[in-house]
Amino acid sequence: MFFEILLFSLVCLCAAVVFICRFVVPSIAKREQEPWYLDYSRSFLPVLLLVFLIRGFIAEPFKIPSGSMLPTLEIGDFILVNKYKYGLRLPILHTKILDVNEPERGDIVVFRYPPEPTKNYVKRLIGLPGDTIVYRNQTLFVNGDPIQMTAMDDYIQEGRSHSQFQFEQVLPVGEAGGKSVAHSVLFIKQLMHKNENAGQWTVPEGNYFMMGDNRDNSQDSRSSQFTFVPDENIVGEAFFVWLSFGTSTGGGLDTDRIGADIQAREIE
Repeated sequence: MFFEILLFSLVCLCAAVVFICRFVVPSIAKREQEPWYLDYSRSFLPVLLLVFLIRGFIAEPFKIPSGSMLPTLEIGDFILVNKYKYGLRLPILHTKILDVNEPERGDIVVFRYPPEPTKNYVKRLIGLPGDTIVYRNQTLFVNGDPIQMTAMDDYIQEGRSHSQFQFEQVLPVGEAGGKSVAHSVLFIKQLMHKNENAGQWTVPEGNYFMMGDNRDNSQDSRSSQFTFVPDENIVGEAFFVWLSFGTSTGGGLDTDRIGADIQAREIE
């Protein structure tokens, strides 16, 4: 939000300088040597405007600060977010001006944290409007159906000695019998089969239910901080890792993560 406001302010400032010097006080632009502020404003205006439009309507970078989306997203990943996937929204105001696609179960979504909209969170979309979500004993139910999980090799986060249980979860995208997507989820072994973050929720219209892939280490829609994410808080879909300074490299550049496809695997 701060960067968007800063960019918009700089665009307006440069545009104002060029307009005033060209049309309000044209004698300034006709000087033998143009003032530095006009020269700079005219040079930077198209660049700033292009960056503002791309960042505001097309794609925006975000940094992953926590491990709530492990193993899909690692701490230190820089992701790109498709901002027009779910419709065009005005930068800063966040008002939707054009519907494009509806969010789907399994999407990794960046959204403005409901209790504090200046913060951005990234989680996986689990519940659509009208869905009934149940979570108990580390088992997820969507509209009464338990979500299929298959055990995988234990996951050990780089730099840590303890491992976590890892499962592949198959999540229905639409109605039963339709397309599904598969992705990995983690559980802390000591908490397995304990009723942590248990509950039942019915998603109201215009809202979504979000969960982190690192199920026992994520502040999401199961927590007391927020339950549902309103549609107006949606920023876009995360789809690509364009840079990473991860824990596996001690904070250095992790070239293996660059270009990683983070979208769930489609299953027919």
